[in-house]
Amino acid sequence: QVQLVESGGGLVQPGGSLRLSCAASGSIFSINLMGWYRQAPGKQRELVAHITSIGRTNYADSVKGRFTISRGNVKNTVYLQMNSLKPEDTAVYYCNADLRSSGSAASYGYWGQGTQVTVSS
Repeated sequence: QVQLVESGGGLVQPGGSLRLSCAASGSIFSINLMGWYRQAPGKQRELVAHITSIGRTNYADSVKGRFTISRGNVKNTVYLQMNSLKPEDTAVYYCNADLRSSGSAASYGYWGQGTQVTVSS
């Protein structure tokens, strides 16, 4: 059983910062990629950023220069540092991992439960 647990969401004023954390646990053999998606009300879920097992990163154009994804020192953790937050960043943020669980021959995508980020004055 694999679980992704997010933390760090909340309410912040425009221009503020938040850091999201995601920890993957369970019977994990290897992780190919971890990342963050977000979904605002009435909109489709979209990629925010991801980081590969060798540290390559990819960001949505809307967050480049403001958000930074990184891997934690604790194994199987990933962080999203969000700076200069805007009201349009308001959404539920979901952690995602493409990983191979122990005993599996293939990799699959897993999702966390989501954490709310609200940017408002």
